[in-house]
Amino acid sequence: MQPSSVQNTVTQGQLLLLAISFLTRVPVPLNFTVTGAHLNQASRYFALVGLLLGVLLALLYSIFQLLLPPSISVLLMMAVGLLLTGAFHEDGWADVWDGFGGGWQVEQKLAIMKDSRLGTYGAAALFIILLVKFQSLLLLSESLLSVQSAIVIGQCLSRAVATSLIFSMDYVSADASAKVKPLAMHLSVTSLATLLLTAATLLVSLIAVGVLLWQTAFILIAVLLILRVIMIRWFKQQLAGYTGDCLGAAQQLSEVIIYLTLVSLL
Repeated sequence: MQPSSVQNTVTQGQLLLLAISFLTRVPVPLNFTVTGAHLNQASRYFALVGLLLGVLLALLYSIFQLLLPPSISVLLMMAVGLLLTGAFHEDGWADVWDGFGGGWQVEQKLAIMKDSRLGTYGAAALFIILLVKFQSLLLLSESLLSVQSAIVIGQCLSRAVATSLIFSMDYVSADASAKVKPLAMHLSVTSLATLLLTAATLLVSLIAVGVLLWQTAFILIAVLLILRVIMIRWFKQQLAGYTGDCLGAAQQLSEVIIYLTLVSLL
């Protein structure tokens, strides 16, 4: 439920801080009691948080490569990214593969996904996606489209795609009362528009400064739209909806697909 009074009591700046607090380990002041309704509205800024993370990681990579080879610089940048986010999305990716691979019924899958232990499916999936991400960024370090541009695009657009799934799917849980913290379960048209505007502004800006070709941007959008349809069908087939882990998995898959698409266009 989303009370109409939320916007009157919490500013957009506070919602942005909440989005940063939810998606990262960066300490930010929150002088209000967080509710699911607040997080529903804060989700409009998830792509912006991804953009800020991407810019920070790009700057760190630029510093690393002044002293170190590209392979070490990419690895250190990825490590810092994991520290900044607390491996939040990677955890969801691993949990989804453990649940989908180890469970037969929806209830079994949800129970496995809630288990804090890492299984074989999750460990293998996590190893593969991190390796593919590393290799893709390493290849991009040798291209005209720099790692810095790729990481900013990947961090921002992947969160826009993952968050947009909330707009099109229902939240599912074996025990909704067991959640240890609020979860975004509703995305308004305004919030969806904010997500898309953030992603579009980034792409247009990169095209305007000559970093990104408009043809490349068009291909990226087309690929992500197709991927979004596939992920919705996948989650609905497995769970008849989404969980927080599904959104984390969607972010990771979208991010790595962005890098692979850029690599394929080299």
